[in-house]
Amino acid sequence: MLCALSSLGNGVSHAAPLQPLTDEQLSATTGQALMSLSYVSPTDVRNLETGRKGDTTIGFYKLSMEANLELNLNINKLQLGCGGNNSAVAGKGGLCDIDIDNISLSGLGNTATSNTNSESDRAARAGSSAVLSNPFMEFAIKNPDKASQRELVGVRLSAEKALGLISFGKENLKDNNNNGIPNGINSLSGYMEIAPQKGSATINPITISQNGTMNPTDVALKGKACDTLLIFGGCGVLRPNYVTTSYDITLTPQSVATLDLPQQIITGKRINSATLNASTTVNNILLSGNLAADTDLLGIKISGKTSGVLNNLKVNAIIDENLGLFHKASLNGTSASLSLQSKDIQWTGAKSVAQKGWWLEFSNPIDIGDITPNKNVDIAMPTIKDALAEVNKYLGANYVQCGTLATSCLLGNIPLGTANLPNNANPVNMDMTNLSLKNQDFTPNCYGTLKFC
Repeated sequence: MLCALSSLGNGVSHAAPLQPLTDEQLSATTGQALMSLSYVSPTDVRNLETGRKGDTTIGFYKLSMEANLELNLNINKLQLGCGGNNSAVAGKGGLCDIDIDNISLSGLGNTATSNTNSESDRAARAGSSAVLSNPFMEFAIKNPDKASQRELVGVRLSAEKALGLISFGKENLKDNNNNGIPNGINSLSGYMEIAPQKGSATINPITISQNGTMNPTDVALKGKACDTLLIFGGCGVLRPNYVTTSYDITLTPQSVATLDLPQQIITGKRINSATLNASTTVNNILLSGNLAADTDLLGIKISGKTSGVLNNLKVNAIIDENLGLFHKASLNGTSASLSLQSKDIQWTGAKSVAQKGWWLEFSNPIDIGDITPNKNVDIAMPTIKDALAEVNKYLGANYVQCGTLATSCLLGNIPLGTANLPNNANPVNMDMTNLSLKNQDFTPNCYGTLKFC
């Protein structure tokens, strides 16, 4: 012990003494501190709160760590801002600003190549860490230049960039009919952008009727028919108009519809669902069944079997999803922040106005993956009626050919032909509610067999 102390004493006695530096020498010296402090005044052009003409008396103090912070964490229950002033928001009293069950943050693991419950995938995720680059704490101060009136109106925890995987809930639960069972996000106050995505939807066939008991549409099909020239094809002299009096037609989509989801925003206070708008074009819809119609050709009525094909049906897919069906998102360099404010504030560098209470923002688009649903999609009757309106526009502008001297239609074979709707046809809306999404399956952030740990 004496030797150790003697050695330590000798080391200290030989340490180089501190040397004074002149102002010129200090200005020529460079270095990097672990922590840095910056300030944005109320009149600074970087002050977005002043720029939006909000509260023009707020300044922002930012304490930053010039480092990368690595995290791997599991939180069983995250509840922030329960009750309080926001309890009556949109009639959703009793909810929290943020309420999430079983939240996990990790590195990306094997998500680029695999996403299963396998031992290797679990080990890859549980053994990885999310990286927060340049984490910081920011304070919103009202009247920062008036010592007697200074007031703290907000605190924000953030990072310039976040790289990793965040997941919510224990698993992507489905019932026996592949309907999604919400778990994970119960309520959310915040702002996030969803990166562009694609998916595929298989659409179930449906049988419709004009005024019968099977999915009645109350929509008559109207168009014009003609007899076919024997040798040359095309239309002859017989060109009657027709209006259906009844039909029973089965629509059978033969092709998988490709869903195209553009980049869009999810935002709100204490929300528990979100509406995403995708689009698709459905081709090769087979039409088959029976049809009866009146004509203006000597009062002749026609009835019999009908068939046809519908192409180029533009569809707006309105996906109304409970937030408890979103279970994972890849944070690919996203700027993320969690803030608490006593009034609405737009923080420096933020895209949204953080509303009073707790607020979570992902400033850059996050990747939720493929939006393919886990089950086939049914076409709702409002969508069918909108589609028939577009079909009627086509039939009104294009002849149905009924064979030589119209014998085909008179004998009970009434073709609707191939209806290629024009590109400028009005799109129809198709509602898709609370679909379980295939790509929302995720690897638990645990070793072994636990779903959450």
